[in-house]
Amino acid sequence: MNFLFLLFQVDGGGILSTILLFAPIALIFYFLVLRPQQKQRKELTALIAELKINDEIVTNGGIIGRIKEVRDTSYIIQSADKSFLEIARTAVVGKRAESIEKGKI
Repeated sequence: MNFLFLLFQVDGGGILSTILLFAPIALIFYFLVLRPQQKQRKELTALIAELKINDEIVTNGGIIGRIKEVRDTSYIIQSADKSFLEIARTAVVGKRAESIEKGKI
């Protein structure tokens, strides 16, 4: 620990020591937080782009439904026997899991 203290104890070079101190923190933050979020966002965008009629989806409000019509910025879903809802594409958080559809859970 004393070695690190001596390494960053530079007379008049405070900015260099600050950069050397915060660079590893920034790298750790990038690899632990930002990169996984970017990956999830790309996967969700790809999933939304490939949705088609009769896919079962889940919205961010917890509504589960089957897509009946695809529009430019929204979907028409059927959530119950006669209940049709128009939801924004951005409200979709994923497809419904197959194991739930088949009643395994």
